[in-house]
Amino acid sequence: MPTSAAKNETRDVSDQQLAMFTALIYDKTGVRIPPQKKTLLSNRLRRRMKVREIDCYDKYYQLLKRAGGSDPEWDQLFQEVTTHETYLFRDTAQWEWFQQGFIAEVLADVRHGRRPRRLRLWSAACSTGDEAYTMAACLAGNLADHPEWTIEIVGTDIGVGAVEEASNATFNDRRMQEVPETLKRRFFRQRRGETTWEPLPTLTKMTSFKKHNLMTPLAEAPFDIVFLKNVLIYFDDESKKQVLSNVIDRIKSGGYLVTGRAEGVGHLLQGVSREQTWLHRKP
Repeated sequence: MPTSAAKNETRDVSDQQLAMFTALIYDKTGVRIPPQKKTLLSNRLRRRMKVREIDCYDKYYQLLKRAGGSDPEWDQLFQEVTTHETYLFRDTAQWEWFQQGFIAEVLADVRHGRRPRRLRLWSAACSTGDEAYTMAACLAGNLADHPEWTIEIVGTDIGVGAVEEASNATFNDRRMQEVPETLKRRFFRQRRGETTWEPLPTLTKMTSFKKHNLMTPLAEAPFDIVFLKNVLIYFDDESKKQVLSNVIDRIKSGGYLVTGRAEGVGHLLQGVSREQTWLHRKP
């Protein structure tokens, strides 16, 4: 049973110990925990230590240090530290462009014989799949009158738990609140007697999910568009360049990259809209 001294040690983490954890997390994942998030990190460390019944920060540090990057404990800790709000059709302006700009452009290219009826999309750092299923709903709604399409939506995340939740594909009312009613009625069903929703096979057959660390190249064929939203904020400049290099390498020539509104990529991509800093196109 933990002693009183051990309990105190669990409550009070020193700056030196926090520095050790942030350095280890960076080494394993490429994610830099900024100073303003040290309180968050401290709280999440205590939460994981309680679950593992570890009463000393140094013991937990050694456990993480010995564990490989694919160890379940790293997955759990990473999810705790990087968790953020997610829901379908988050950021309306981007999804309006996706339907009225991207999909419209693709259909025009097909009409003029400039491309086949095939699309590949990547939801990088997909979390629980909300973004990937938003893509699927938009495509299903806009291509219903254009049959014989092959559509592949790949969602990846560093967290096994997130990938499993995305694959299970259930959404509560809050995460569904921005879905247009026409799309909600056509492509989702509410579970009987519950407040949860699930996508119909029309959407699930487009999507697949797997674990992937953005710091390493993705072994996939090139994509027409990649969504890399609200994840670059977790990386320092050096790691950000590596992530962007890996992602850009998987975009087809003429393909698009969509980032969060506050995430610039400098001169690494050709921007297509001066007003929308989140939209970029590969030369």
